[in-house]
Amino acid sequence: MAFTSSASLYLGIDVGTGSARAGIFDEHGKLLKSASSPLQIWKEGNCIEQSSTDIWLAVCAATRAACQLANVSGEDIASVGFAATCSLVAVGEDDSPVTVSWSGDARRNVIVWMDHRAVEQAERINSYNSPVLQYAGGALSPEMQPPKLLWVKENLNESWAVAFRWMDLSDWLTYRATGDDTRSLCTTVCKWTYLGHAHMQQMNTKNTKAMDACGWDDVFWQEVGLGDLVEGHYAKIGKSVAFPGHPLGAGLTGTAAQELGLCEGTPVGAALIDAHAGGIGVIESVPSSNIKSQEEEKMEALCHRMVLVCGTSTCHMAVAQNKVFIPGVWGPFWSAMVPELWLTEGGQSATGALLDHLVENHVVAPLLANRAASQNISLYELLNRTLESMAREIQAPFVASLSKDVHVLPDFHGNRSPVADPSAKGMISGLTLDSSEKQLAVLYLSTVQSIAYGTRHIVEHCNAHGLKIDTLLACGGLSKNSLYIQEHADIIGFPVILPRERESVLLGAAILGAVSAKKYSTLQDAMKALNAPGQVFYPAQDPKVKKYHDAKYRIFRALYEQQVSFRSLISDALG
Repeated sequence: MAFTSSASLYLGIDVGTGSARAGIFDEHGKLLKSASSPLQIWKEGNCIEQSSTDIWLAVCAATRAACQLANVSGEDIASVGFAATCSLVAVGEDDSPVTVSWSGDARRNVIVWMDHRAVEQAERINSYNSPVLQYAGGALSPEMQPPKLLWVKENLNESWAVAFRWMDLSDWLTYRATGDDTRSLCTTVCKWTYLGHAHMQQMNTKNTKAMDACGWDDVFWQEVGLGDLVEGHYAKIGKSVAFPGHPLGAGLTGTAAQELGLCEGTPVGAALIDAHAGGIGVIESVPSSNIKSQEEEKMEALCHRMVLVCGTSTCHMAVAQNKVFIPGVWGPFWSAMVPELWLTEGGQSATGALLDHLVENHVVAPLLANRAASQNISLYELLNRTLESMAREIQAPFVASLSKDVHVLPDFHGNRSPVADPSAKGMISGLTLDSSEKQLAVLYLSTVQSIAYGTRHIVEHCNAHGLKIDTLLACGGLSKNSLYIQEHADIIGFPVILPRERESVLLGAAILGAVSAKKYSTLQDAMKALNAPGQVFYPAQDPKVKKYHDAKYRIFRALYEQQVSFRSLISDALG
């Protein structure tokens, strides 16, 4: 099949933790059809691994299935855009997988984003207090790439010796698709300590180009023990970078096109991390009454919004016209999401994953799952209905008050923001011997609220350090849960806007492709054309709801303080 520039559909591909998804969008940003394919994952303690071979096969399967469901051929696809988790991929000189696993299994060449094997390496890197760390919230997380690279070097000598390329997963996907090893400013700036603002003078969105990487800090890599990556002008980790949406290579290679069922030469844009693609896919999704008229005012309005990308974890994305340094919050990252704006990124490492963990491991979960399936609803919708029934039954003043005796600290996978404590643990106060359905419903409600209190903590912290957030936009799987979104609106006190198109990460990926195909002159133009608002959740008007959540929020903050105190007492006792 030959690519034709008259094609008008945009393909977005998103590789998440559990599946690869593909979605086909029309020129109005409306999703026609989507499909997914599951991914294999290996979990052994803190080590969580995947296979790039398995991932590519899943991408191809999802793409072909989406085209078939939409009844379109490869000739109808105008462009391709990729988004993925910020997992780390290792390949050899011939592009074959290089193991990152203790097992030695060559298939396992991807360290998954949520892998925490490199906690000690992260602590050691942070102890050097490199100037680059001020652009990462003051400290690197073990989820970022330098600690993981150092772990491999110190523990898997053979893999370190033969690895020819170390790539963020979304960059590997565009490389696999096009043969172009240009890295995205999003991945390199957000996860690799690349200083994107080194390119501020080169910014020209009307004629972007791949740029020689001038934002690496030689001293940082050498002092942390990874100086060998400086060789060859950082060839192994990125000697060329580009703004998201920049057209890569000559588009799809013949091999990739055949595997995907698309046309050789179909334009492919430089990628984004999945959460950042969600930001691109939703941040302009505001009602027309909220849109300012002047261009400068529009840019300022953008800086009052925070996007919550709610899935396995939650990312909190906000942009600013000037760089703002916020302790415990990643960034500021220049042009890592919206070109020319500084991105700050808060996060909670386990949100959807935490709800699944607490609900699915409860003794009554199998019974409730069967009941939900018989009613053709999700387990969480069943729990939402149970809570409403309980509130009516006991004449509770409002559903949220059912959690009055149960308090949760949701740091079951550490605290990413704003205290940046990877050793933080989850806490639950108020447990009894009750293991009924109602008890699970209350625990679920309390956990949802705790996640929202965590977001409130992030928003308050960001605003205290110079941001001006007053509106939230939400996307991702958890945004489909009405209770989850309403609790966030009530607890934070801001309206939460959902986009018309609920698959915002797929849309964000598709937007990158549309820009690469020159369908729009800038990423901002594409966002404005393809984003659209949907339902808006407003904070409850009842002052008692606010008073209740203010009290529970104080308890939420106290739980972490108590944990730190307990940690100190035990440390002294064992000292």
